[in-house]
Amino acid sequence: MSIKTENNKAWFLIIPVIILMGLNAFVPLMTVINYSFQETFGDNVFFWEGLKWYDQILHSDRFHSAFLRQVMFTSIILSIEIPLGIAVALALPRKGALVSLCLVLVALPLLIPWNVVGAMWNIFALPDLGLLGKMINGMGIDYNFTRDPLAAWFTTVLMDVWHWTSLVVLLSYAGLRSIPDAYYQAAKIDGATNWAIFRYIQLPKMKSVLIIAILLRFMDSFMIYTEPFVLTGGGPGNSTTFLSIDLVKIALGQFDLGPAAAMSLIYFMFILFVCWIFYTIMMKDEGK
Repeated sequence: MSIKTENNKAWFLIIPVIILMGLNAFVPLMTVINYSFQETFGDNVFFWEGLKWYDQILHSDRFHSAFLRQVMFTSIILSIEIPLGIAVALALPRKGALVSLCLVLVALPLLIPWNVVGAMWNIFALPDLGLLGKMINGMGIDYNFTRDPLAAWFTTVLMDVWHWTSLVVLLSYAGLRSIPDAYYQAAKIDGATNWAIFRYIQLPKMKSVLIIAILLRFMDSFMIYTEPFVLTGGGPGNSTTFLSIDLVKIALGQFDLGPAAAMSLIYFMFILFVCWIFYTIMMKDEGK
């Protein structure tokens, strides 16, 4: 009887990758932490400030407003894209030659760079030149996303839904394809309706995939920067100035590196905390 021994030498092959990733993540993080406790006026001269910037950011109305706008945007995005992505995935064919074609067409928006998406929708939504702008104004609705905050929000949300719903569709479709046919056959024998099949078979089997989809869309939407910046620049006024845009304005526009570093760490810790919650839910579900 032969005894199998584990060979862990393969781990040595990924050591360079681990070191490289550690340096890429650790060094910038330590730099940001260092800046968050100090003040600088250039020339590599720093003055110790302690927790001053954290206290200033947490009690800042500007930060609270940007954070509220970010939470509102993410909530709207998730409430639209998750149900819509599931609905589209359910409507896609399961077999046949059209499957590959449909999946490719669905995935096309994901292949477009973020800055190009913002530029496309900026032109598309212009009230005088864009197809969307002219169509809405032609319906008798006064639409101008460069002057009206509500129109700016509508355009930004519509742009994100167009760009990222495909990700939810592909993940949901993968979850649906992983369900064995035996479940559907048993439901058919029992005379279950389409809603009953979705409620008691498809949705429970898609739970893990949907948690991943929600987590990915939460992180992407909560850290969104390029698309709204190219589309609206954070305006009109500050109506679409999300946390990421406000952070860049503080760091690069005002060159307040201390407050910007503190704000970025608060930003990072909040996202990390939410991701930890989702990870805990996923692990608990797998344990069951």
